[in-house]
Amino acid sequence: MSSNQSFTSECDRAPRLNEMAEFFSTTAAGRSGVPLKMPDVDHRLFEGDPALAEFIDAHRLLWGNFDPHYFSSIPYRLEEEARLGDAMFRYGMATGRADRPATFYVLGSAEGTFARTLAQAGQGCFRTLSCSPNKENKESFYSHGAPAFAEFFLGPFHHLTNELIRTSDRLRHFSEGFDIILEDTTFQMYSPNRPAQIEFVRGHLKDEGIMIFVEKFSHDDANEYSARELQKDYGYKSRFFTNRTIERKNSEVLSIMNKNENTISEMAEAVDQHFRHAYITWNSGNFYTITASNSAENLSRYICSMVPPCIPNEYVYTGTPQSLLNPVIPDLQFRGYGRNPV
Repeated sequence: MSSNQSFTSECDRAPRLNEMAEFFSTTAAGRSGVPLKMPDVDHRLFEGDPALAEFIDAHRLLWGNFDPHYFSSIPYRLEEEARLGDAMFRYGMATGRADRPATFYVLGSAEGTFARTLAQAGQGCFRTLSCSPNKENKESFYSHGAPAFAEFFLGPFHHLTNELIRTSDRLRHFSEGFDIILEDTTFQMYSPNRPAQIEFVRGHLKDEGIMIFVEKFSHDDANEYSARELQKDYGYKSRFFTNRTIERKNSEVLSIMNKNENTISEMAEAVDQHFRHAYITWNSGNFYTITASNSAENLSRYICSMVPPCIPNEYVYTGTPQSLLNPVIPDLQFRGYGRNPV
């Protein structure tokens, strides 16, 4: 069996497509996992920045069934969605043009709300692709109509091959690769094999493109990991779910998923196999955003387009932006609220 066949087989056996399949199907259909109230951003954390508010307002109009569950489950992930969206929009508008749009690929973001919002905001200056193995997510994606500049692939990320992209009428305009790829809590649903996962997805990225990882990470100190989980569950999630619902998800879903997490140091080793530069750009308890590229110039342009993390200090355990690899990019800093990119 070739390495590609072995990887595909490994992913096909993954919990996301087997043990967890029913959970994702019913949640994506809105039959379970519905929060007691809808999550909303804390606008105080935007420090009056109008771009963040504009993005999240447009984003909210495109929500599907899974979005409320997701943003009720990870502390201040919704605020991070606005921050990511604003930075990617700025990056795309600076690098794309009408005859050669910037291209973004988001894998694992359920009904593709984030990518669709970006495509709508760009008005043709960039195109986006989302993927999910759940037909319920596809139905939510198209429930708002067929977007002009956003596509949806029904299937798991490892079924989206370069050959399929080249031969598909809908997808072939992505055949030159993506400027930015965002992995949104996907790899942890399949296996701990980050080197192979990154290698596969890296094949869709342009040589000087940017890859962003939003993941939950394990910790060398089990007590520290547990303390952060308790903070997440009963300091944040309890605003949206009953204790019984939280405990049930922990036993039926997260106990499986947690086996597929990496530590930050393990992730650094995996990222180092494919990229020269990588930075931690957000932290919320056991969740982190890592941004990587082989182009110091592009990575700097993107990170300098971001505002500081929009999250209360008590959920933050790592300063950002923090280099994950060497060499360090000099003078790398977030932009100020309400200002143009640095």
